[in-house]
Amino acid sequence: MQTSTITFPGADGDEIPGYLARPDGDGPRGGVVVIHHMPGYDRGTKEIVRRFAELGYDALCPNLHWREAPNAAPDDAAAMNRAKGGVPDERLVGDVAGAADVLRALPTSNGKVGVIGYCSGGRQAVLAACSLDLDAAVDCYGAFVTGTPPAEFPIKITNLVDLLPDLRCPLLGLFGNEDKTPSPEHVDELERLLQQHGKAYEFHRYDDTGHGFFSPDRPSYRVAAANDGWERIQQFFATNLGS
Repeated sequence: MQTSTITFPGADGDEIPGYLARPDGDGPRGGVVVIHHMPGYDRGTKEIVRRFAELGYDALCPNLHWREAPNAAPDDAAAMNRAKGGVPDERLVGDVAGAADVLRALPTSNGKVGVIGYCSGGRQAVLAACSLDLDAAVDCYGAFVTGTPPAEFPIKITNLVDLLPDLRCPLLGLFGNEDKTPSPEHVDELERLLQQHGKAYEFHRYDDTGHGFFSPDRPSYRVAAANDGWERIQQFFATNLGS
């Protein structure tokens, strides 16, 4: 595969960096926008981008914290972003739209682009799928797609309940039954609303599993759940992105 850091126009035309990984070969193939978790544009996220290239997709992760902390280490950039209330929703949508445009413009593109996000990125993946013309979306334990953030919550967000009628593509959700945000009750509410609005979705829930179970460098990592989750993601994108 080929990997590189590129710059591209995000929200409001701002030039932001992103990590791009592409498999060898001429395509055509689908593209995947990877939305990083709150800890930022870090090594683990870049490994995920490369994994999608290994699976046969052009994959791009925009650095959502660049404006607050250009050239800062991921942890420092995340802290600065958190102190300012997190990534504004409108800006997130613009940055994902810019990343999707890059992927569709590649000569290897088949025109289809999906989005996936982890933790805060899971919510943002659903937000993007309700706001943009995408072909597939994966929510990995995104907090506050439903439910109400507590008053002391450091990230200034609302839930996405009012946007769910606008969901434009199939959604895959992967959740831990020991998670608190989203809790099983939050996931139940999301499933009920998707059914109510006639949306295409597929949910998988894992026992003895909490938040962050895809992160191999964290105590929350769960091998069985992560391995099954990757298989579900691979099948879901193969069906909806055509690679």
